[in-house]
Amino acid sequence: MSSPTQADAAQLPRLVPVSFLAVVLIWSTTPLGIVWSSETVHPTMAVLSRMVIALIIGSLIILFSSIRLPWHRTAFKLYAYSAIGIVGGMLLSYFAARYLASGTMSLLFGLSPLVSGLLAQRLLNEPKFSPMRIMALILAFCGLGVVCSAKLALGSDTWIGLVLILCAVFLFSLSGVLIKTVELAIHPIASTVGALLFSTPLFALAWLIFDASLPVETWSMRSIAAIFYLGIFGSLIGFIGYFYILQHLNASTVALVTLITPVFAMALGAMVNHEQISQTLMIGAGLVLAGLGLFQWGDTLLARRRARVSSQL
Repeated sequence: MSSPTQADAAQLPRLVPVSFLAVVLIWSTTPLGIVWSSETVHPTMAVLSRMVIALIIGSLIILFSSIRLPWHRTAFKLYAYSAIGIVGGMLLSYFAARYLASGTMSLLFGLSPLVSGLLAQRLLNEPKFSPMRIMALILAFCGLGVVCSAKLALGSDTWIGLVLILCAVFLFSLSGVLIKTVELAIHPIASTVGALLFSTPLFALAWLIFDASLPVETWSMRSIAAIFYLGIFGSLIGFIGYFYILQHLNASTVALVTLITPVFAMALGAMVNHEQISQTLMIGAGLVLAGLGLFQWGDTLLARRRARVSSQL
């Protein structure tokens, strides 16, 4: 799975890099928003409220604009595939927020390019990993082991959060790859609203199963503000940007967003939410990020080095 070439990059719409940057910034703050929103609000209600806000605003945009919302079998397939990542990824992340720091959640989501790459080989018939990418995979998962050992040493219940977030990563990656199998020209806003139409009832069902209460008097202003922020930016604008760049870039390149966001998310969590970053966690994070960097650019750098050596002979 290779990144777009320079010629391909030159043909990309101008909004692609802008959308990519917006997704990076939004996803860097999303883990902290998840932690804050579920501080005093049950995770299922927090994520349901967030999705309802995004769905209402997105539907109003569709209603008062010329954007068409496709309503046929292929569109349903796209919405359903999108819902896998939204429901599975988001719901499990909200539950994991009770056991993990926001920076750690973002870091583990950084494994998405690797998981996407493995899934794309099976579902998109993309080339098998080169020796360099296999080495990167091993390095990243060694880092994952170090991160998990560091977190498990902090509490007996941490393993629950780790399992939940790793399942969320798998479902998020699976969703991104499956979306690439659907050939449909659709506006990103329509894609987002359609996905939210499929996802929101499932979030409501989860709330009914796991909570079914509405203790509004116990909700803090910080949780409420975080829910509105995530509803407008994390869900609506973030999803629009995500689906937009997914239309123009391959799945593993889009997942590269998660290589950048952990650095910002961990720093933000430490500064704003007083989250502790141990030396062991930093070592594990470094290995994960190094593996992801090697996965994305290792083959290119190796090819350039070989070309340079050949030209000198």
